[in-house]
Amino acid sequence: MKLETPRRRLPPEIFDLPVEKMRSGYYTDAYFNHARSTLVDDERRPRVVMQVFQKREAYLGGMDEAIAILKLCSHDWDALTVHALHDGDPIEPWETVMTIEGDYTHFAHLETLYLGVLARRTLITTNVVAVLEAAEGKPVIFMPARHDHWKVQTGDGYAAYLAGRIVGAPIGVTTDDQASWWGGRGIGTVPHALISAYGGNTVLAATKFAEWAPPDTNVTVLVDFENNSVETALEVARALGPKLWGVRLDTSESLVDRSLWEELGDFRPTGVNERLVRKVRDALDADGFERVKIVVSGGFTVEKIREFERREVPVDAYGVGSSLIRGANDFTADVVLADGRGAGKVGRRFRHNRRLEEVE
Repeated sequence: MKLETPRRRLPPEIFDLPVEKMRSGYYTDAYFNHARSTLVDDERRPRVVMQVFQKREAYLGGMDEAIAILKLCSHDWDALTVHALHDGDPIEPWETVMTIEGDYTHFAHLETLYLGVLARRTLITTNVVAVLEAAEGKPVIFMPARHDHWKVQTGDGYAAYLAGRIVGAPIGVTTDDQASWWGGRGIGTVPHALISAYGGNTVLAATKFAEWAPPDTNVTVLVDFENNSVETALEVARALGPKLWGVRLDTSESLVDRSLWEELGDFRPTGVNERLVRKVRDALDADGFERVKIVVSGGFTVEKIREFERREVPVDAYGVGSSLIRGANDFTADVVLADGRGAGKVGRRFRHNRRLEEVE
C-alpha cells in the first residue's frame, strides 16, 4: 500500500468554525460545561494531561479540525501543549492519538467537539480506504451526499480525499462543497431526473447534456432508466460518439434488467450484477465502442466490490454511497494526570506514544 501522510496541517481558518458558540459551550455536552463552571467557581485550575484514543485499527481523520477547535475555541491556546498524530496516519486500538496538557478550565468545554470530529472523519477515512483497496486501483466516486445532512459534506469529502492519498488511488466526490478544502470540484453523470425532464428519452437528455457540458467533462450517462441497459448503452454510444466517456449502470436491487429476463436460474439477477455488466461490455465492444467506460453504482459495498474484482468483472469505476457513512469509530478522552499525579479512572493510564508530534 502507498501511504502518503500529509505532514502539513490544514490551517484553522479553513474550517470556518462558529468560534464564539463553540467557546461558549453551545455545542458541548452540558456536564462538561458544568464541570468547568464548578472549577472556575472554586478557583481551582488543575493542570492535567488529557489523552485521546479509540479501539479499532483505523486511519485517522479529523485531527487538523480537532486542533483548529482547540486553537480557536480554547480560553488560552498559548498556555496549552498539544501533541498529536497526523490525518491519514494508521492507528492501532488503544493507541494515543492526541494529548492535551494544561489548565483544564481552558479546554474542558471542547471535549464533545474534538471527539465528535475525530469519530466522524476517522470513520469516513477508514471506510473509504477499505473500498479503494477492494477496487484495486480503479476510481471510486464518493456518493453519500444524498444520504446525510448537508452540513457534513465538507469534512466528509476531505476525509474521502485523504483516503485516496493514503491508498494512492483516484477518488471523486459529487459536490463542490465536498471538494472545497483541497480546491477540487464535484463530478457527476447525466441523472435520472434530467432524463425524466426530457420525457424519459435517455438519448435526447444525453445529447443535450453533451452539448452543454464543458470540454473537460467526462460525459457519463445513466442507462438503466428503461430497465434495458444493454440497448440504452448502445443507443447512447451511437448518438454521442466520441463525446461519450462512459455509461453508468444503476439498476435497482429490486429489478431485473430486461437483458437478463431469459437468463434466470443460476445467478442472482437483480440489481447491478456480473452478468449484466458483461453483457453491456460485450455489446459495446461488438459495436466498436471499446473505449467507452462502465461505471457501476447502487448497493456497492467493500464485499461486493471485492467479489467483482476477484471475478474480474469489466468495471472501470465504482460509485459508492451510503455504505461509506455507516458504522462507528468512537473516540474517548481521559484525564490521566492531574497536577503531576496519576488521575485516570480504573483501567485508564497514561500511554506514551513516541509517534506524537508537538503542535505549533
